[in-house]
Parts: sequence; C-alpha cells; structure tokens
Amino acid sequence: MFGGRAAEDPEDLMHRAMSLMEGGHPKGAIPLFNRVLKMDPGNLSALHNKGLALNQARKHADAVTCFDLILEGNPRDAPAHNNKGIALAEMGNVQGAAECYDLAADADPGYAAAHFNKGVLLDRLGDREGALACLDEAIKADPRKPNPLFYRGIVLGKAGRHEEALNCFKGVCRRFPRHADAKFHTGIEMAELGDHRRAIRVFDEILADRGSGGSGGASVAYAKSRSLAAEGEGAAAMALLGEAISKDPKTIRAWAREEKIFERYRSSERFRKMVKL
Repeated sequence: MFGGRAAEDPEDLMHRAMSLMEGGHPKGAIPLFNRVLKMDPGNLSALHNKGLALNQARKHADAVTCFDLILEGNPRDAPAHNNKGIALAEMGNVQGAAECYDLAADADPGYAAAHFNKGVLLDRLGDREGALACLDEAIKADPRKPNPLFYRGIVLGKAGRHEEALNCFKGVCRRFPRHADAKFHTGIEMAELGDHRRAIRVFDEILADRGSGGSGGASVAYAKSRSLAAEGEGAAAMALLGEAISKDPKTIRAWAREEKIFERYRSSERFRKMVKL
C-alpha cells in the first residue's frame, strides 16, 4: 500500500543477523532472530542461531531455552544437545553438560564437536584419561580439523607425557603450517624434553612472524628466555624476560617467580627487581 511500511524479508534479516554474528556482535543479532521467529515461529535455523548468539552473549539460560525448544521437536538433534551442553557448562552444571554431550554423540556418533567438548570438560575436571579418550573419538570422527589433535597435545603436556604431546603438535603443524599455537607448543614441548636449542629456533621463527596470530608476544618471549637461561645465556635471557614483562607484567612475573630454570638468578638484583621478589 502506498505510504505503508514495507514487509520485512526474513531472509534479509537472517543474512544481517549472521553477518553480525560473524563480526563478533551477537547481541545485535538476537533482536533480528527474534523478528524472524515472530514472522515464522517454526524457523529452526533462526532458533538455533539465536541460541548460539545467546551463548556468545553469555545469556546461557536463555540459550538453553532455545535449544530445549528445538529438542522438543527433535530429541535427536545432535547440534542442539551439544550447544545446550556448552551453555550448561558455562553455568557450572558439569553433570548436565556431560549428559548433553553424550546425547549428542549418541544421536550422531560422527559429530566430532560433542566428543571434543566433552574432552575439554573432562580435562578441566582433571580426568585426563577420560579427556584423551574423548579427544581420540573427535579425531576419528573428523581428522581434518586441528582442534582435537591440538588439545590432545595440551592434555598430554599437562600429564607430563611430553614426547607424545610433541608428536601431536608436530602433526598439527604438518597439516596446518600457519597454526601458530601448535608451533608455539612444539617449542614448549621441545624445551620440556631438554632440547632448548631447537626450542629457541622455533620461538625465533614465531617472533619473526608476529603477524601470524595465536600465541605470541609476551608468552613467546618468556618461553625463549627460559630456554636461553637453561642454556646458560643469562644476559640474553634477562633481556628477553624484561621484554616479556613489559608486555604482560602480572602474568610473566608470576610465571618467573615459580620457574625452576630461573632459580640460579634469584640472587641477581636485576632479576629480583624485574619480577618484584
């Protein structure tokens, strides 16, 4: 009608909402999903993505409501179970989250995300063997994704199984050469195994490529300073430790105070002043 308001296009609203989500603005996407659902209450894509946006916006209870609505219609919707589990985990309901991940995996054994998320949850609870078993299932379900293999390396490193951890990170680096976090942890595991010279070369490569993203800056400088100290290169180690502290004073000082490699420098006035002993 002339002069009237043009009807909204649900597809256009969905497109705008998804663009906001991709741009890191989930709160702006939620009202758009609501408008789609007002026009089309049965739009499961809008409902699911609204739940994802609510999770990203840390409105986890509301996200659970969205995923429950989906599961009322389809109790075997693996992504809905998985994302409900993420919301419950963020709310501190560990048992509920684990049950959701199990339901997702039961609905679709090949749904890697459910195995991965349960593995992360079990690792946080200190069940490393359980975490590794879940991560192995995630790797089997989708070997093309780096996250399960990378996180498996993290868990193995925490367990002191450094050779196995190193192999995981090397595997990620072979398949995904630009995976900066895997490269960083390759250096960390080399250092844990006492191969500080090779670790230093890895850290140098990362520091020379600051645009690669991932673990960089303070943490890499600190890791290299540890390896330099272990090799007896005290002056270079202290200089780099100072650089790391300038980037992240609170974290790096806390790490340095607890680091056994730096014990020989505890009587040094320079070291004591830097880490505020």
